[in-house]
Amino acid sequence: MKLNKAIILSYVAPLMILLSTAGLILRQGNKKIFYLPIGLMGICIILEKEIARKLKRQNILKKIKSYQKVK
Repeated sequence: MKLNKAIILSYVAPLMILLSTAGLILRQGNKKIFYLPIGLMGICIILEKEIARKLKRQNILKKIKSYQKVK
């Protein structure tokens, strides 16, 4: 069975945040700082996808409204 790449990649960002949270909680000393970039990248990926989705929906809505004005 062939897996869709987008489905697999959609789980990467939440797993990065989960790994970062677990690392920050369970690690002791100075090694906690190494988990911070992983969590920040996961958050950035989610925010970027959300912003792109919002802009794409606005663009589609503008196109629909422009077609309705023509009629």
